[in-house]
Amino acid sequence: MENHGSLKAYTIGFIFSIILTVIPLLLVLNHVLAKNILLASILGMAVLQFFVQLFFFMHIKDGEKPRYNVMALILGIVFVITIVAGSIWIMTFNSQVQ
Repeated sequence: MENHGSLKAYTIGFIFSIILTVIPLLLVLNHVLAKNILLASILGMAVLQFFVQLFFFMHIKDGEKPRYNVMALILGIVFVITIVAGSIWIMTFNSQVQ
């Protein structure tokens, strides 16, 4: 059976995930920042949490040939960005027409 990670790595990843979830929650509940800065902070924490999930739980850099994992991940990210950007563009254009 393959070694998928140590208890220490899972614990560190879990703690980082909790912290990166609680920070935006506290910022929203306490109305600490302006709307645009708050949105940027939430998005930043989401991106950081994405990388925590990749490295601590999905072991994206582990294994003999992680290059294939990274290439598949990059392709998936390109697809997601294309779909999200296209959807936003269509919705923006649609709101301007009406």
